[in-house]
Amino acid sequence: MDLELFERDRHVTFLQMMYQLLPSPYQSQEINRLTLAYFVISGLDLLNSLDRLVDKDEVATWVLSLQAHPRSTAELNNGQFYGFHGSRAAQFPPENNDNGALNPSVSNLASTYCALALLKIVGYNLSSIDSESILTSMRNLQQPDGSFMPIHTGAETDLRFVYCAAAICHMLGNWSGMDKEKAKEYILKCQSYDGGFGLIPGSESHGGATYCGVTSLRLMGFIEDEILSKNAPSSIIDVPLLLDWCVQAADGGFQGRPNKPSDTCYAFWIASVLKILGGHKFIDKKALHGFLLPCQSEYGGFSKFPGQLPDLYHSYYGLTAFSLLEEPGLNPLCVELGMTAIAAMGI
Repeated sequence: MDLELFERDRHVTFLQMMYQLLPSPYQSQEINRLTLAYFVISGLDLLNSLDRLVDKDEVATWVLSLQAHPRSTAELNNGQFYGFHGSRAAQFPPENNDNGALNPSVSNLASTYCALALLKIVGYNLSSIDSESILTSMRNLQQPDGSFMPIHTGAETDLRFVYCAAAICHMLGNWSGMDKEKAKEYILKCQSYDGGFGLIPGSESHGGATYCGVTSLRLMGFIEDEILSKNAPSSIIDVPLLLDWCVQAADGGFQGRPNKPSDTCYAFWIASVLKILGGHKFIDKKALHGFLLPCQSEYGGFSKFPGQLPDLYHSYYGLTAFSLLEEPGLNPLCVELGMTAIAAMGI
């Protein structure tokens, strides 16, 4: 294997294998099967291999079978969320708890984002789904401070789920599912003194949280695309401080947090922020290329660090990073939605 080259065919084979049969270590991720499918299908689309390897109609039918539906319109305001379940196991019949009440199976925001993304990628018309149930019940998940819970009860609130809500509304072309102003105020409180964004106000800056915050603001229309290139007089976020925080590490990669090792996935999370801001010219592409290539596996796919076995998560974000680097043979990426630009446009 030549570590100086991007091994496209090996990556196609790796994802094709994952599409056909997930290895046993993924059994513990059964509840997240929809997310794993998103990594595989979107990855094959980036590699321009989706049409010849995937039955799109079959994928759409499977995804649609995971949507939760209320029994009546009155249930849309009962506090439950009627999005998509993460897997078939999440749809198991509810069981009685100690009080004799039912513990319902629940859908969640992250799985709903992945479901809608998958449907767009395989070319399904999202106007055909029950979007009213998703959006009306999603309002129940937004908290008074503007944040979102992923499910209707007993869960954390942070920027990950604000992003999921924003991406869901954007893909459905309907913002009735959230209060954008409240969400904006919550996001702004998450920008830290060092320029990055924490998952919640006052927490440590993190690459994934920074992506979720900046991208949500972009999807909601509160910051311009490529604001650096347009000489915008001001912004609701501290852009210069954010640029300082997004600096590349000495090894050419990107760190999720200061003083942590560089990691394949942050080549997407942080480089995407730079692209949204119009700061992609600050990326040393040769150095990033040099960091990512040794993370390729001889079996195809990418690992977190060089010399480790590949996994689906880092494989997908390794491919998105190479798409950002305009690697020949890869489709262009829509960084805001995490899919190919063609899929995002609905072509």
